[in-house]
Amino acid sequence: MPLNAEFITSMSQVDPDEWERLCGIDYPFLRHQFLLGMEESGCTTAENGWQPCHMLLRDDQRAVAAMPLYLKSHSYGEYVFDWSWSQAWEQNGLRYYPKLVSAIPFTPATGPRLCHLPELSSEEAWSISIRALEQFSRQQELSSWHLLFPREAVSEDLLELGIHQRRATQFHWFNNGYETFDDFLAEFSSRKRKSLKRERRRVQEQGLQLITLVGDDIGEQNWERFHHFYQYTYAKRSGHGGYLTREFFTQVAAAMGDQVIMVLAQKDGEPVAGALYFRSADTLYGRYWGCEQEFDCLHFEACYYQGIEFCIEHGIKRFDPGAQGEHKIQRGFRPVATFSNHWIADSKLSAAVGDFTRREKPHNEAYLKDAATLLPFKQ
Repeated sequence: MPLNAEFITSMSQVDPDEWERLCGIDYPFLRHQFLLGMEESGCTTAENGWQPCHMLLRDDQRAVAAMPLYLKSHSYGEYVFDWSWSQAWEQNGLRYYPKLVSAIPFTPATGPRLCHLPELSSEEAWSISIRALEQFSRQQELSSWHLLFPREAVSEDLLELGIHQRRATQFHWFNNGYETFDDFLAEFSSRKRKSLKRERRRVQEQGLQLITLVGDDIGEQNWERFHHFYQYTYAKRSGHGGYLTREFFTQVAAAMGDQVIMVLAQKDGEPVAGALYFRSADTLYGRYWGCEQEFDCLHFEACYYQGIEFCIEHGIKRFDPGAQGEHKIQRGFRPVATFSNHWIADSKLSAAVGDFTRREKPHNEAYLKDAATLLPFKQ
């Protein structure tokens, strides 16, 4: 079927039902209301370097495929680090920015990136999309197009098509049919099990209580508090108030229903810290954390152990707690590979990037294997 690519500058330009007919609503970060809310809450704008540029493939009557896209004027908030590439472009007298990025802003969570109707094969959808993306990039004089955190099969298929692949490592928890948290701990070696129990006990000894709230039970006041925790923690860590605005939490996240879970830590009945999760049918995504006071082991409890408890209680298969963090390994989070793909307009620089990714791959594979040897489970 003849298809035309359309690039839109706002999610408001596509009907929510049309978008979700393609992308569904299970993966929370591709929901129309989430991406539009990012824009309307001031998180993804041209001014802050995340200009929406979403792609739709259309036939004469309807959209048959969709992809989240952004024009980027920097590399912040992507979690696939290419600052050295930017420097290489500058050294060759070229501009690296703007570039085109297919990603969920500020969200290093693997998931679908090109969604299409069942009658359009994945091979055909990608073939048409790649041609459209390359043509658009050249017309707009963009340096490159980047696909961040696709599923492995998609990434491997694109590599076969000559689109460079990078690998990285995250640490995820997997539910082996546990009925209780103690069932999970039973797989640990004795020393590691005692260490984890000591961390959980330390939280209780400081007079902290953890409560888990879902969807509408969170309430406006807790959303306001959570934004305060998030902003305060970002300011301490990086000197700015974070990527996400107050409106994102109080309006966008708050409207996501039961796909949003908040864990609050209370002391003397008052919230002092919180962790925010999103969920799909089979995966829990740990996303944001903030606190106004420091307590021993509270981050581990709120961001990891409470998430594991929630997965066990609700039969969720996987827990993705976010990027980085080797400290997760000894707490039972297994190393997993993540992927990205990169198309480079300039042929000489594309060759250099290809050489870089080929040399980088065995190091990443070795790291993944070495990390797995540090897991706390019984041999």
